[in-house]
Amino acid sequence: MSSSSDPLAGRHVLVTGGSGSLGRGVVRVLQDRGATVHVSPDPPALHLDDEAQTVALFATLPPLWASVHLVGGFAMSKLVDTSLADLEAQWRINAVTCFLCCREAARNMIATGDGGRIVNVAARAALVPPGGMAAYVAGKAAVVGLTQSIAAELAADRILVNAIAPSIIDTPANRAAMPAADHASWPTPDQIAEAIAYLVSPHNSLTSGAVVPVYGRA
Repeated sequence: MSSSSDPLAGRHVLVTGGSGSLGRGVVRVLQDRGATVHVSPDPPALHLDDEAQTVALFATLPPLWASVHLVGGFAMSKLVDTSLADLEAQWRINAVTCFLCCREAARNMIATGDGGRIVNVAARAALVPPGGMAAYVAGKAAVVGLTQSIAAELAADRILVNAIAPSIIDTPANRAAMPAADHASWPTPDQIAEAIAYLVSPHNSLTSGAVVPVYGRA
């Protein structure tokens, strides 16, 4: 149960991808801090790389304090085996969803006039690009650039825009895919959620345009 002393009490927060492994942790942590959390529907009910559908989603929302954009996708393959369709798919699920959600969140917050917070999800691979992930790196690098450009533009509106950059997240699916890995070194969804909760909190009054590494010990 939240109280009026909770930092997000009485504030509305959208979380896209809120039903996934990371999303559930983020929703739980934000609710624990008093936020009223709105979770976007999953495909096929809603595709956030579709402009009309994204505009329609934000039209249903109350004035937002924060918008957290977790929707994204991952793919890896050798460059010579990566098709243009693969690149375009990663671009749409990562860069296009980020752009459309940031734009609509900004419209919502500017209309309210009370400032706000936007958090995107980049990736360690966008900051330290490995081989074998060209399409994914391109999509997530766009998230980094969008975050920094949008942060500069929205500063006058008191809207702080940041991104987190996870490595491999400790989820059941990732453990199953990499059973021999050092799972204890991976950041957990709840640990990443704590970083997001700070970035969307009113207590964060300075940080904007940052891409915050949340690698754990990986």
